[in-house]
Amino acid sequence: MSKITESKVAIIGLGNIGQVLATDLVNGNRPVILAARDFSKAQNLSQKLGSLAQPLEIEAAIQQADIIVLAIWFASIAEFLGQYSSLLEGKIIVDPSNPIVPNENGGFNKTIGENESAGQINASLLPKGAKLAKAFGTLGAASLSDASGQKPELAVLFYATDDQQINTSIEELIVDAGFEPMRVGGLDQSIRLEVFGELHEFGALGKTVTLSEAKKEVIG
Repeated sequence: MSKITESKVAIIGLGNIGQVLATDLVNGNRPVILAARDFSKAQNLSQKLGSLAQPLEIEAAIQQADIIVLAIWFASIAEFLGQYSSLLEGKIIVDPSNPIVPNENGGFNKTIGENESAGQINASLLPKGAKLAKAFGTLGAASLSDASGQKPELAVLFYATDDQQINTSIEELIVDAGFEPMRVGGLDQSIRLEVFGELHEFGALGKTVTLSEAKKEVIG
C-alpha cells in the first residue's frame, strides 16, 4: 500500500483523464480533491470513489491543495492560469495536456508549431513561484486505467521537470497512481512526452512499457 504524503492533490477537470487519474489515486490510497466548472461532476465522482475523494469548488480546491493537476484542454490552460493566478502562486502544477484537436480522418492534428510543446508554453505562463511538471499525459485514458498497478512489473509514466526539488512529490504521485516514475529531463523534453512524441503511447513508443523495457528501448 502506498504511503499517504502530506502534499494535498487537487485534480481540476474531470474529463476522461481526470476521472481515471482520480480513480487510480484513490485505489492507491491517496486522498484527492476533485473540482470542475460543473460542480456536480465533482460531487458525482466523489460519491463513486468514496471518502478519499473530496469535491470542492475550483477556488477552494486550489487554496487547499499543494499539487494542482490541470486535467483540462490545452487550449483552456492559459485562461485558467490567468484567472487563478494569485491562488496558484507557489503551487506545484502538473500538466498532462496535449496540444491536439480531432481531425476529419478520425485522428488528431497538433494545434501549435511542429517543434513547440505544451509543457514549455504553459511553463512560460506560470504564476509567481509556481513550478510545473509535465506528467500523466503520455498514456491515453484507457491505458492510464488498465495499466495502473499492473503485475509483475509496473508500467512506466514518464515526466519532465525543470525544478528537481519537486521530483519527489511528482514521483510519489505517480507511484500512488500505480505506475513507475521515470524522469526524462527538464521541460525542454516535454515535446517527447506529448502526442506524436517519441515517448507517447500515440507516438513513436506506441505502447506502455515497464522500467526495464524503458531503460533498454528508450534510454539505452
